[in-house]
This record gives sequence, C-alpha cells and structure tokens, in this order.
Amino acid sequence: MAESGEGLGTVPEHERILQEIQSTDTACVGPTLRSVYDDQPNAHKKFMEKLDACIRNHDKEIEKMCNFHHQGFVDAITELLKVRTDAEKLKVQVTDTNRRFQDAGKEVIVQTEDIIRCRIQQRNITTVVEKLQLCLPVLEMYSKLKEQMSAKRYYSALKTMEQLENVYFPRVSQYRFCQLMIENLPKLREDIKEISMSDLKDFLESIRKHSDKIGETAMKQAQQQKLFSVILQKQNNVKFGKTVYINDRIPEERNEIVLKPVFEEEDENEEEVLTVQDLVDFSPVYRCLHIYSVLGDEETFENYYRKQRKKQARLVLQPQSNMHETVDGYRRYFTQIVGFFVVEDHILHVTQGLVTRAYTDELWNMALSKIIAVLRAHSSYCTDPDLVLELKNLIVIFADTLQGYGFPVNRLFDLLFEIRDQYNETLLKKWAGVFRDIFEEDNYSPIPIVNEEEYKTVISKFPFQDPDLEKQSFPKKLPMSQSVPHIYIQVKEFIYASLKFSESLHRSSTEIDDMLRKSTNLLLTRTLSSCLLNLIKKPHIGLTELVQIIINTTHLEQACKYLEDFITNITNISQETVHTTRLYGLSTFKDARHAAEGEIYTKLNQKIDEFVQLADYDWTMSEPDGRASGYLMDLINFLRSIFQVFTHLPGKVAQTACMSACQHLSTSLMQMLLDSELKQISMGAVQQFNLDVIQCELFASSEPVPGFQGDTLQLAFIDLRQLLDLFMVWDWSTYLADYGQPASKYLRVNPNTALTLLEKIKDTSKKNNIFAQFRKNDRDKQKLIETVVKQLRSLVNGMSQHT
Repeated sequence: MAESGEGLGTVPEHERILQEIQSTDTACVGPTLRSVYDDQPNAHKKFMEKLDACIRNHDKEIEKMCNFHHQGFVDAITELLKVRTDAEKLKVQVTDTNRRFQDAGKEVIVQTEDIIRCRIQQRNITTVVEKLQLCLPVLEMYSKLKEQMSAKRYYSALKTMEQLENVYFPRVSQYRFCQLMIENLPKLREDIKEISMSDLKDFLESIRKHSDKIGETAMKQAQQQKLFSVILQKQNNVKFGKTVYINDRIPEERNEIVLKPVFEEEDENEEEVLTVQDLVDFSPVYRCLHIYSVLGDEETFENYYRKQRKKQARLVLQPQSNMHETVDGYRRYFTQIVGFFVVEDHILHVTQGLVTRAYTDELWNMALSKIIAVLRAHSSYCTDPDLVLELKNLIVIFADTLQGYGFPVNRLFDLLFEIRDQYNETLLKKWAGVFRDIFEEDNYSPIPIVNEEEYKTVISKFPFQDPDLEKQSFPKKLPMSQSVPHIYIQVKEFIYASLKFSESLHRSSTEIDDMLRKSTNLLLTRTLSSCLLNLIKKPHIGLTELVQIIINTTHLEQACKYLEDFITNITNISQETVHTTRLYGLSTFKDARHAAEGEIYTKLNQKIDEFVQLADYDWTMSEPDGRASGYLMDLINFLRSIFQVFTHLPGKVAQTACMSACQHLSTSLMQMLLDSELKQISMGAVQQFNLDVIQCELFASSEPVPGFQGDTLQLAFIDLRQLLDLFMVWDWSTYLADYGQPASKYLRVNPNTALTLLEKIKDTSKKNNIFAQFRKNDRDKQKLIETVVKQLRSLVNGMSQHT
C-alpha cells in the first residue's frame, strides 16, 4: 500500500517532466533530467517506463498521420514526374537563347570596354595635369633651394625652406617625393649650420692670427690721437695764457672702431691707415648669426661664440715665459689683447645681442685681473730701468687705447704706481753703482783751480759759493773733492730719470713734484747714505780721506736746497705750495758725517794703539834715560800733523777727536802699567814712564787743536799724573789720610790701582835688595812698602764689603 501510494504521487511529476522536455529548449534538458535523479529512489526507472510509454504513443500518432497523408504524397510524386519532361525542354530553350544573346553582345561589350578605357585615361590625364600643376612650383622651389646651396647663399636657402614648408609642401604632402623632400630639409638645415659654424671657426682663427696687427694699429692711432690732443691743449693754453701742467688728463673719446689719423701728411707715399674691417672679414659672423636666428637657435650660437672667445681670451692673456727679457715681448702681449677687445667692441656695436656690454665688461674685468697679475709677476724680474720705462710707456698706450673704446683702466694706472716703485728701485740700484764708481775714482783732495775758466766750469756743475775764496787769486783750491760735483750731477740725472716715468700718468704737477721729491729722498737717505757708510768703513780710507769725506758731505748738504729748486722748476709748481715734500739731505749727510767722525775716532785710536805697541820699556831699569821714549815722540809728532789736517773740520769735530785721542792714549798707558803679565816694575822704570807722561801733558798744553778752554785737554792725563806723583814723591801718608775727601790731592787714584802697581814695585824691590837686607834704609823702605800694601789691601777690602 505504501508503494502504491508513493507511485501515485510520482506519476504526475513524470508527466510534467516529459512535457518540459518536449516543450523547452534542449539547453534546459539537463536540469530537468537532473530533477529525475534527485527524486526518490527508483524514480528514474519509473520515469524510463513512462518515457517508453510516451514514445509508443507518439509513434502511433505518426503512423496515423502518415496513413492519412499517404495518398496526397503519391499524387504529388506523380505530378512531379509529368513536369520533368517539360522542364528539360525549357532548359534547352533557355540555353539556346542565352548563347544567341551572348553572341550578339560581344561587339557591344568590346566597344563599351574601349569607351570605358578611354574615359579612364582621360580622367587620369586630367588628374595628372592638376597634380603636376601643384607639384611643379614645389619642384621649382626645391631646385632653387639646391642652386642656393650650391652658391653658398645659405640665408636665402633657409628662407626658401620656410616657403616650401609653409606654402608648397602642404599642397602635395600626400606624395612620396614630398615626404622625401620634407625628410631632407632637416639634413639641409644641419648642413647649413655646420657650414656656417665652420666659417665661424675660420673667422675665429683669422682674428686670432690678426689680433696683434689689429692691436698694433689701434695703439698707433691712439698714440697719434693723444699726441694731437696734447699739442692742441698746449696751443690752447698758450693762446689763453694758461699755465701748462705736465700730463694733464687727455679727453677720453671714442667715435668709431678705428680712430682717424690726426696728422695728414702731404707725402703721397704715406702708409694707408688700416681699419679693423680691412684686417678681418666679419661677414662669417653676420651670416652665422642670421642663419642661427632664422633657425631659432640664436642662443646656441651666442653661447658658442662667447665660449670660444673666452677660450681665445685665456690664450691671449697667457704670457710667454721670457716675456720680461725684451720690450718686444711686452709689446706683442699688449697688441694681442688690444686686438682681441677691439674686435669684441666692433661685434658689440654692429650686432644686436651677440655680445652685450655686460659680457664685455665681465670679460674685461677677468682679463684685467690676469693682465695685472702677469705684469706684476714679470715686471718684478726687470732689473734694467730702461726696460721698466719702456714697459711703462707701453702700459700707458695700452690703457689709453682701451680707455678710448670705453673700457675702465684705473687699475692699470694703479699698477703703474707699483711699477713706479720698482722702477725707482732699479734706478736706486743703478745709481748705487754710479756712486760707488765716483767714490772709487775720487782722490779725496781739494779740487785745484788753475784759472777762471776752470773755476766757472766747476761752478756750472755745482752750486758753490764762498766770497772769501772768490777773492783769492789763481791758482787756488776748492774745499771739496771731485766727487762732490759728480754726485750733484748724478742726483739731477736721477731726478730726470724719475721724471720720465711720471710722464703720462694723468697726474698733476703737484703730485709729480711730490713723487720726484720722495724718490730723491730715497736716493739720498738710502742709496747715497749707504754708499757713504760703506765708503767710510773701507780699510783703505784713512784719516785724511775721512776728513775730506766730512767736508764733502757738508757741501752736499748745503746743495740740497738747490736740488729742491731744481725739482720745483722742472715740475713748474709754486714754491709756496704748502704740501711740498722737503728733501732729507740734512739728516742723510749728518748721519754720514757722524759715521765718518766715529770712524775718525776709531782709526785715530787704532793708530795710537799701533804706536803704543812699539813701546819697549825696560821695567827693571835702575835709572831713567833722561828723555822721553822714542815711540811716544813719534806718536806725538803724528798727532800734531794729523790735528793740523783737522783744521778743515768743524771745530767741535777736531776738538772731540783730539780729546778722544788723548783719553785713549792715557787709558793705553795706564793699561800698560797695570798689565797682568807685567809682574815687576822698578822705580827707574816708573821715572822713565813719568817722563813720557810729561811729554803727553806738554802736548796737551800746546793746544794742538784750538778751542779748548784752560787745561781741559790736560785733564785727559789727570789719572796718570796723580798716580805717578804718588809714587814719585812716595806720599802715602797723605794719600791714606785724605782718601775719600773731596779736596784730596790724589782724588783720582784708585786704591786698587795703587795696590796693583805697589805690589809690582815691592816684588822688584825685594829682588834687588836681597843682599842688602841688612842696610837699615832698605829695611825701613821695605817695611814701609809692606805696611802700605797691607793698608791698601784693607782699604780695598773695606770698599768691596761696602759695595
């Protein structure tokens, strides 16, 4: 029962599934069939049974349908068989009709094809003519472009390219030949750029080679312009009664690339003045600039040009290693630089934007720093003042030339002041040699004058004035030696040489005067003073020569005021100018005189030492010779003769020399007595020594040099005199009693000195009286000596403790 109930429930479901299978699309059969298998167990079996039953039903219906329509089908087949014969006949007729129709239309077809072909050709010809009418101008312009390229008319070729691209190519852009032309145009443009750049490089090489010629021409014309301006200025000053000052500033002018010549000679053979355009063809620059402007690459061209010119500037500014050896080396260096900047100035004024004023100023500042560094370095090697002077003239022309083109040159003139100091140094070295030669050739004797003509000749060279000497008859002697007028002349020559450098420095007469005075002061205070000091120190210069040197310096000092007037006259300034520098001749020659005086004192003392070294005392003699020693008399005679020469010296110098000599002689004699190597002295030797001191005192009292007051000169020997008097009179009780008193008779006798000399006498007395010790007088004297020695020792020890 259960199974039958279950079967009844599934049958309607199977019918529904069969209906869906029959009525739905085959794509949906799968899910439907899957529902059969998803149902209860054994449902598919029942479904298959139901499906077989359904199939059998359909077969029955199909069979019924076929049986119903079978007679109609048979009838239709019969009719079709009847029509078959008629269809074959109709096919034969249609085939025959088609053959006849084809045969009849063949001629028409041929004629029609000919007409079609002719019409196509006619249309093509018309089209070709139209296209050729569009292409011919393009081809003509392209042919014109080729001709322009061949003729090197690159700027016109670029314009033609623009027309082709903007006007002609758009009309025929669809054709292949046009595409080839379009593709070829960039190459042509690059070729033009390369060619124009090659021309520019040739131009740069050309101006590099011709820069020295350009600079030389510009410097010559600037020099002529300056000369002409100076002449006009002098004429105007004379015309209007104005004072002509040296080196007033020349007006700065610049009109054209090359200044016109200022002097027009009538000589037909005069060399034609060349301009920068005559020396260099600037057309490559213009063409290249135009080409790059048309190509829209003007900035590239400007950068390249400036970069290359900067490289050339560095090459131009690089000096040769031996440039300082000759003036031609400096001239070549300057002309190249001038030529470089003249070209740049020309480019600045004839092109727009290729170079700017800021660019040229930057380039000039860079060049100026290099130029100054090069000149400062190379000029330091110049030891010839003539070469330094030529260098200065070149720098002035160089500066004036570039100043005429608008370049600032103040730093160059500042450099000239540095070079001026170096020039003065070279002059000082040169004149140091001149002064040395003058001193070597001098005989250090007063200048002998035989007649009036010789006197006038000397006076014309040196400003000497002495009314007393002028009253004397010929022959006579001037107090100075030959070196004095020669030195004076050479100082004036030095001033002239120094003035040469100060010319054209754009400075006023007052400034030039100040420069001349400063350089002359250096000559006097350093060079001449050094030469004088070296001369004074030379071994072969004796006392006579030193006396003459002192006289010479006195006259040279007096001549300094004439040198000041000489400088004032050549610079044409007023003597009342407040800031005028004075010459330092007073201090220069005063120092030289002091050195000469000191050398006189030194040499005089050395001479005294030489005589004293000849002394040959017998320190053990029992009795004196009764006369002064020979060496001392020779020394006194020498001193008398030399002090006679000193009469030409200023009084104080001679007096100081005489006092110094006497003091040195006294000191030398005292040292002789107190010499540690001298162990014994007899009283006879003391008496003989006393005779020599008496001669020294007589010499001092004879007033060998006038001007001493009283016995001032004798006081040089007072120490010796009191010491010898003490030993001569043997007045020891007075000495010991009065020692330390202001009114002591032996105030200048030092106890230590007295003790030293007494011990030497004591030793000698012991040796001489060794066999006479039993004589009462000798014993008493020996005891007295020993007693005095003890007392002196006690006095000396007391002085040491007190000290």
